[in-house]
Amino acid sequence: MNLNLTNRNAMVCGSTAGIGKASALQLAKLGATITLVARDEEKLKTTLLELPFLEGQKHNYLVADFSDPEGLKEKVIEAAQNKTFHILINNTGGPKGGAIFAADTEEFTRAFSQHLICNQILVQALVPGMKETDYGRIINIISTSVKQPIDGLGVSNTIRGAVANWSKTLANELGQYGITVNNVLPGFTATDRLEDIVLNASKKMNKTQAEATEFMKGLVPARRFAQPGEIANAVAFLASEAASYINGINLPVDGGRTKSL
Repeated sequence: MNLNLTNRNAMVCGSTAGIGKASALQLAKLGATITLVARDEEKLKTTLLELPFLEGQKHNYLVADFSDPEGLKEKVIEAAQNKTFHILINNTGGPKGGAIFAADTEEFTRAFSQHLICNQILVQALVPGMKETDYGRIINIISTSVKQPIDGLGVSNTIRGAVANWSKTLANELGQYGITVNNVLPGFTATDRLEDIVLNASKKMNKTQAEATEFMKGLVPARRFAQPGEIANAVAFLASEAASYINGINLPVDGGRTKSL
């Protein structure tokens, strides 16, 4: 099975922590040259030093804030003029939790911009290069909520669903050019965001954080949380030649927690 990504260039968003960082590390191990994207330059510099360069890759980074779509657009267009990108990992921190009824309309607007609009900007900048090389992998890190809405994540459930449908439509349009578009749906994964979710759950249930953690693990058939690297393994496979005929899917990586097929 061909998982080798030598001579492939990958842009990985939200890549200084969690699933984004794990994905960048895994893609680099397979030979890809990585462009890290995040808003904190110091964290980008630190992560850059951690990337393997087994194939002599020259990794770099791009400082961009997804709360500023126009600024992102300018920087990504410039990057795409200097390099052809074969792989795009769309990954952005989720909106804050809370009941959907109580959410301010501005929360929806902000989340829509940071997720869907920024994804669109990235795709429009990078897809022309993918078309020229007849190879493209667009992988969106979203959520199992597109299959089964998660209580207490009203805004996130809404926006993630929009991104999933955007992705499926894009897959239909780009498949003829050797470009695949797929979504990875992480379950409970040991990241900073999960810590916030556990904290909110403990308050809601009037339990300690340790009790809330055990309760949440009990919802997963695997009886544990995922490590970011386990999600990154799925990302890396979808980015490879081996996944060339997998297009337009939602792939849960959740230890079996999602109850729907």
